Amino acid sequence: MTETPDPEAEQDEPETGPLRRCIVTRESAPKERMLRFVLGPGREIVPDLAAKLPGRGMWLSARGDVLERALSRGAFMRAARGQVTLPSDLRARIEDGLRARIRDLLGFARRAGQAVSGWQAGREWLVAGRAGLIVQASDGSPSERTRFGGRNLPAVTPLTAAELGVVFGRDHAVHVVVAPGRLAEAIRGEAQRLAGFGPAAPDIS
Repeated sequence: MTETPDPEAEQDEPETGPLRRCIVTRESAPKERMLRFVLGPGREIVPDLAAKLPGRGMWLSARGDVLERALSRGAFMRAARGQVTLPSDLRARIEDGLRARIRDLLGFARRAGQAVSGWQAGREWLVAGRAGLIVQASDGSPSERTRFGGRNLPAVTPLTAAELGVVFGRDHAVHVVVAPGRLAEAIRGEAQRLAGFGPAAPDIS
């Protein structure tokens, strides 16, 4: 009788090329859409959101349900070939880390003159064709977000108005417009990864 292969069985795969394989679903996807983990010095599972830490990477699809399956089914232990320490706040570390990355990228864009906040400034960029991405507050009014416009542009809602406000030096910001380019693409990518862990899903048109 032939034994059915374990779909979660770990196989050594070099971290080369554009795709990575999830240790839970076994599906391959671009690494920008996944999450990398490595073993810390004490064999603690460490999220490597920038995918730059040394060590052999363990990759997961960027979804909360996949993380929960990895934790409950011992996927990290199998991938690491031994006991590992799982932080009790691993999910929170991932979510907080992704939000921090989005804030940093928006800050880079603002300082480079590639992002503006506010209804008037944002509308001016939309009308002038200078917009590549709309970032709106997750706790903003849905009707106001719709009224802002830009229906033919991708839009994401990864941060609250207060979090966006910190980036732009104000109490709150509901509407942010980012110029086309690598920063806009990076912000959108991080927002999509974060969306897999909560209700603030990207509202992509």
